Amino acid sequence: MKFIVSSTALSSHLQAVSRVINSKNALPILDCFLFELQDGTLSVTASDNDTTLVTTLEVNESDGDGRFAITARTLLDALKEIPEQPLTFELNLTTLEIVVQYQNGKYSLMGQNPVEYPLPAVLGENAVRVDIDAEVLLNGINRAVFATADDELRPVMNGIYFDITTDDITMVASDGHKLVRFKTREAKGNERAAFILPKKPASLIKNLLPKEQGNVAIEFDERIARFTLENYSMVCRLIEGRYPNYNSVIPQKSPYRVLADRMQLIGALRRVSIFSSQASSLIKLGLQGGLMVVSAQDIDFSTSAEETLTCQYDGAPLSIGFKSTFLIDILNNISSADVVIELADPSRAGVITPAEQEEEEELLMLLMPMMLND
Repeated sequence: MKFIVSSTALSSHLQAVSRVINSKNALPILDCFLFELQDGTLSVTASDNDTTLVTTLEVNESDGDGRFAITARTLLDALKEIPEQPLTFELNLTTLEIVVQYQNGKYSLMGQNPVEYPLPAVLGENAVRVDIDAEVLLNGINRAVFATADDELRPVMNGIYFDITTDDITMVASDGHKLVRFKTREAKGNERAAFILPKKPASLIKNLLPKEQGNVAIEFDERIARFTLENYSMVCRLIEGRYPNYNSVIPQKSPYRVLADRMQLIGALRRVSIFSSQASSLIKLGLQGGLMVVSAQDIDFSTSAEETLTCQYDGAPLSIGFKSTFLIDILNNISSADVVIELADPSRAGVITPAEQEEEEELLMLLMPMMLND
C-alpha cells in the first residue's frame, strides 16, 4: 500500500487530533494514531477510550486501501521538522513496516496491528440532533469552559450543560463559586433535550472550531455525543446525572447596579490583588457615590493596596468581598467595553453582565462573595 500526502496538511491534522491522547494510557494501542486509507481519502483517528477524534484529508495519490496504527509521538515529532513537501508512505500490510520518503531522506518505522484499536461508541436509535453555527458554538464554549469544576464528588459539575429548547440553546457551567449562563437564539432544537459535555472534549472542540465554518451537527443520546465538523468528527462519553437547577441560584432582582469600564477594572484588580492574602486572594470593592475603591490587604505581611475608579453608581454605600482570581477570570471572558455588576448585599451573589449584549445572545455570569473581616 502506498500514498502521497502534503507534509504540512498531515502535520496540522495530526497536531489537532493528538490533543485527545493521554500521557499515560491503559491500552498501549491508544498511544498510536489509527490510519485508514479508502478511495483516496485518509482518515486518522486518536482516542483516549472516552473521547475519539477523527480527521479526514485528501491524499495526492494512492495505491490500494488499508489500515495501520503508528506511534503518535514519533510521527508528530518527525513531521514537525519537515518543511512543506510531498511525503510518500509505503506500507507492507503483512509485516507492518512503514517507510516515509521525503525530498532528501526517509524514515523507517514499525506500525502496530490496527485490530486492537478500540471502536468508537455508537449512538442509540433515540439520538437527538441539533445543528449549531460553528462560531456560535465556539462563543458559548469559550465563555463557559473556564467555570467548570474539578469535583470528584459531584461529577455533573465537571462539564458544560447544554439546555436545548425549541426557542434557544443555553450553555451553563459552574463550580459552585462562579456560574456562567450563555443563551443563544441563533440555534434551537426540535424538542426539549439536554446533555452534559465533559471539560476535555469541550476543550478539544474549542481548539478545532476556529478553523471551521458553517454548521456543526451535534447528535446525542443518554450516554454519548457525536460532533460532526467539516474535517473532523468527535465521539465522546457524556457525564451522566441530573444538572442542578441553575436558574434558581441567579438573583432575580438586585437593588444596586454598578456600571464600570471593564479594562480599567481588570487593571486595578491585577495591581491591587498582588497585595492580597495569598491564601484567600480576597479583594474588597467599596462603592459610594460614583466611585469604586478596590482594596486588598495581607495582615501576615503588613501589606495593603487600594485604587479608586470612577463608575456609575448611585445606591447606598456598600462593601463586598470577592476572590480576585475568579473576578478577573469572569471579566476576561466578557467582550464588551463596559460591564454591569448587580449587587444586593455583601452576603449575596453578584451578577455580572456585558453592558451591551451581542445580537441574539444573552450572557450572564455570577460570582459568590467572600466574607469581609471588617
